[in-house]
Amino acid sequence: MSAAELSTAATPVVPLHIVWDWNGTLLHDIDAVIAATNASFAEFGFAPITLERYRELYVVPVPKFYERLMGRLPTDAEWEVMDETFHRHYWAAADAAGLTDGARELLRDWQADGRTQSLLSLAPHEKLVPLVQAHGIDRHFLRVDGRIGPSHTSKAGHLVRHMAALEQAGVTASRTVLVGDAVDDALAARHIGARAVLYTGGSHSRRSLESAGVEVVDTLAEAVSAARRLAE
Repeated sequence: MSAAELSTAATPVVPLHIVWDWNGTLLHDIDAVIAATNASFAEFGFAPITLERYRELYVVPVPKFYERLMGRLPTDAEWEVMDETFHRHYWAAADAAGLTDGARELLRDWQADGRTQSLLSLAPHEKLVPLVQAHGIDRHFLRVDGRIGPSHTSKAGHLVRHMAALEQAGVTASRTVLVGDAVDDALAARHIGARAVLYTGGSHSRRSLESAGVEVVDTLAEAVSAARRLAE
């Protein structure tokens, strides 16, 4: 055996890892999101927003989204009311939201192929975990993490902590692809040196997603195929 072959044999290939986003990606909850957003707008007399306009304007952190609609950032008092109203209406409807088409099978097959995956969401951790369990898919993930702390944050810092917790399982940023539905997902992946694939079925329009400079797809099956290609 040559020196090169010995080196290859001594260095096992790290399995490709997907960090899945939840809202708008694995969970098809956009109808609940629009309804809850309009309920929060109604508190201040704003006109309802359509799905198309929502996808054109949505951005994380969420107060920036409201700034695009209001022409200014909401005050602390306004934000508190909007945030509370949104979450009250959203979580009343979230249980009725189903998984995105093909999600269950894709998670099962990815795991069966010997690859790893985890879930990271900006949904509150204490609400996220029971919902993932209720859908019967928690067994497919090495780790499920929701947001701990204020809601007006981006995903980058949460992803840093998520990846640190996965180090013992052999997960590395260079072999990780984040699959999400928001430009913020791509920015978070770039922050840690991972890659991203963005899905058009959630919170952003295709035009908005393409501004992130990463691959944009219309189905989760395409997202998984893109993740495989990125690892080659």
